[in-house]
Amino acid sequence: MKVFAIDLDICNGCYCCQVACKDEHCGQDWLPYAKAQPETGQYWVGLTELVRGQVPKVRITYLVKLCQQCSQALCMDACKPGAIYRREDGMVIIDPEKCTGCKLCVEACPHGSVFYNDNLNIAQKCTACSHLRDNDPETWANSTRCTDACPTGAIRFGDEEEFADFIRNAELLNPQEGVETRVYYKGLPKKFIGGTLYDPIEKEVLIGAQCTLKDKASGETLTALTDAYGDFWFRNLKDDRSFTLTLEWGGKSRTIEDVSSVTDLSLGDIPLD
Repeated sequence: MKVFAIDLDICNGCYCCQVACKDEHCGQDWLPYAKAQPETGQYWVGLTELVRGQVPKVRITYLVKLCQQCSQALCMDACKPGAIYRREDGMVIIDPEKCTGCKLCVEACPHGSVFYNDNLNIAQKCTACSHLRDNDPETWANSTRCTDACPTGAIRFGDEEEFADFIRNAELLNPQEGVETRVYYKGLPKKFIGGTLYDPIEKEVLIGAQCTLKDKASGETLTALTDAYGDFWFRNLKDDRSFTLTLEWGGKSRTIEDVSSVTDLSLGDIPLD
């Protein structure tokens, strides 16, 4: 069974995957796998730039999205004409010659990865370049156009067992849907809270200050030290949590209540009087 392994920590946002997909599928049919992808309006592999936080505490994540090749494919269940099928390698295909354009699969997909082509009156999505593997298995057995074009190796494709170590520490996109996808991610964005601690009298940043973040609901405590710039970061936080932040340095302390991870948060410059 084939899988995609995507490491967002090394994605540099070059868009080569998106361009390669367009190059492969725009202006040409690959029947019986797919008809031509429209030049606009669809990205079977799409890159979304997520800018998180507030200046100066900002992080950027480039999120690579494509068909998640669900093991429990809701699009397949919704397809009344039976146009959607699963290959032996686990990849899900919409047969363009059987599709009636009812849009039920578009509505059923929890990832927004099935598109409707108004001109052709059919649903379309990523085929995992199955036509390349079938026509030239020696060259494309463990590759697709998007993975072949990726200069950093952030997107890879191949046999599930070869990615066992990656999968062990990876996550799924939209796991709450419970559809057991075959696209595994590392580096999916998690909430962060950051700030800068300084002495308002000396007008200097405070280095090595003790910062403690306590989850009000669970009581879980995280600690960090301010760095050479007086900055502190708490990363990989759970969503929608409320915290108490305690800052300590040189016998002085300050407590900030109701610090929230509803969104990525920069607390800005914090004076320690």
